[in-house]
Amino acid sequence: MLIDSHCHLDFPGLAGRLPEVLGAMQDSGVGLALCIGVNLEDFPQVLALAERDSRLYATVGVHPEYSDAEEPTVERLVELAAHPRVVAIGETGLDYYWQKDKPEWQRQRFRNHIAAARRCGKPLVVHSRDSADDVLRLLREEGADAVGGVMHCFTEDWEIARVVLDLGFYLSFSGIVTFKNAAIVKDVATRCPLDRILIETDSPYLAPAPFRGKANQPAYVRYVAEEIARLRGLTAVEVAQATSDNFFSLFRHAQRPATS
Repeated sequence: MLIDSHCHLDFPGLAGRLPEVLGAMQDSGVGLALCIGVNLEDFPQVLALAERDSRLYATVGVHPEYSDAEEPTVERLVELAAHPRVVAIGETGLDYYWQKDKPEWQRQRFRNHIAAARRCGKPLVVHSRDSADDVLRLLREEGADAVGGVMHCFTEDWEIARVVLDLGFYLSFSGIVTFKNAAIVKDVATRCPLDRILIETDSPYLAPAPFRGKANQPAYVRYVAEEIARLRGLTAVEVAQATSDNFFSLFRHAQRPATS
């Protein structure tokens, strides 16, 4: 069984064709997908997906790019994370690509997410773009190693990866690992311990080869698994099994399907 550990099924391009997307997911052997919350305003739609379909789980958080979203308090995040279909806090983190002034509000929001994760005992789903040093510093300062988490869509080099792994976090690889020019990502995917790897689509973004430039979907996570298998000299089945086991080790509140 494959698991897509990070997707946005409520986003335009996927929300309007869910039966087709879920059918393709099943046909491709993708048994579960984690639907990621990016703001509180749209969280009810994300949660509804997980409530309606046992193959879907949800997270709750406010993405750092959403500067005008409702600001999440620790208490509010903990309250929403109490739902049994919510298995993590996030997507959270820092993004200095769009916010080049490195605003303190982003860092405080990230701190609130880490505090909420510690309080509710659920792991973090972390976004980092042009901000790795600050992301790692805040994770250490706020004691994120107590709950762990995943650095999603990992694109940093091995030196950063080692620090992330030392914090007890997992690395998640997206369709970027299939791109011909992604030498750094391929290197990390080869060197990372197999028991600390997750795979994702980040759909509808970052479709893997041979679908690059098109809308991504959970069914395509198998191409990520196949590329990691090729890089490591493993079978795709071995990578699927390992990354699925890793998913349940990290997201402890998710239930393994009886047929997996």
